[in-house]
Amino acid sequence: MVVIIQLLYNIHTECQEAKLEIMLYWYNTRKGLHDPAIRLRRSGRSIIYSMKKIKALVLFSGGLDSLLAMKLLQEQDISVTALIFKSYFFSSKKAEKNAKQLNVPVIVSDISKKHLEVVKNPASGHGKAANPCIDCHLLMLRQAKKIAEKRGFDLIATGEVLGERPFSQNKNALEKIKKNSGLSEILLRPLSAKLLEPTILEEKGLINRERLEAISGRSRKRQLELAKKYKLKFPTPGGGCILTEKEFGKKLFDLFEKQPDFEENDLKLLFFGRHFWNNNTKIVIGRNKEENEKLKKLFQKGDILIEPEFPGPTALISGKSSKENIAKAKTLILKYSKPPSKKLFKIKA
Repeated sequence: MVVIIQLLYNIHTECQEAKLEIMLYWYNTRKGLHDPAIRLRRSGRSIIYSMKKIKALVLFSGGLDSLLAMKLLQEQDISVTALIFKSYFFSSKKAEKNAKQLNVPVIVSDISKKHLEVVKNPASGHGKAANPCIDCHLLMLRQAKKIAEKRGFDLIATGEVLGERPFSQNKNALEKIKKNSGLSEILLRPLSAKLLEPTILEEKGLINRERLEAISGRSRKRQLELAKKYKLKFPTPGGGCILTEKEFGKKLFDLFEKQPDFEENDLKLLFFGRHFWNNNTKIVIGRNKEENEKLKKLFQKGDILIEPEFPGPTALISGKSSKENIAKAKTLILKYSKPPSKKLFKIKA
């Protein structure tokens, strides 16, 4: 009799557990969750309900906005990973350093070649200089989508703020980027979330929308309040992306036009010195001792390096090595120095 009763109890328990599993499966599939948020775990005769921890991949530039985006998600017990990009025009080093204060895993993605193509021919055009902000964001989000799908992230977040940048962060631009990135349902902007359409995770209550922000415009007041609250260290706002600088943009467009078969080294040269063209040959003049040393390091086969044997700038000629170009470089060196009466030069080719 005891054996029969125990057997019946076991059958009843198994049926109850099976019934609960079926109910939970029905609930999650009806809600459209591809990976159920609620899971069952048996512990002896008891059934324990546990919430799956949401995994977020956050595009991280190293600035205050993306720091806050990560922190707001961490406050909701969401597992956060920082995705940092690097290209010919920006490094990942500062962002990697700043991510350490939140103790999050970091993924660094090199998008140099794809980003260069976007800079050369942006579908949505350039901003005030060589900045293809909308297409740049799209490139990053599409790359983030691939990483998220491969590594099992539930959402992608950014530090974008509605209205902070007139060209790329107005409401139409943000909607366009969200739609064209293929991330309509899982792209979250925590700092402006309350002013934008909710993501599927907010609608399902898996992210508390009320604990996100409603920041808009160019004022930094609310961000600074939050930084103080969370005791975050962040870099002083600077010029931002170098592609937004008009002088750099001019040098870059000149390179595209006059040396269309340029190499990576030619892009590195854009960051240093005074740039002059003699037909399709570029002459770069160092502005100080540090830049003179960098020009020496960037010298490669096919270039000409001219160093004065008196206090003055170094010149690097990239392109045709003619007597005319060498004479032009010497003239520029003399222009930016106070040479002695005897003017001697050391030429390396």
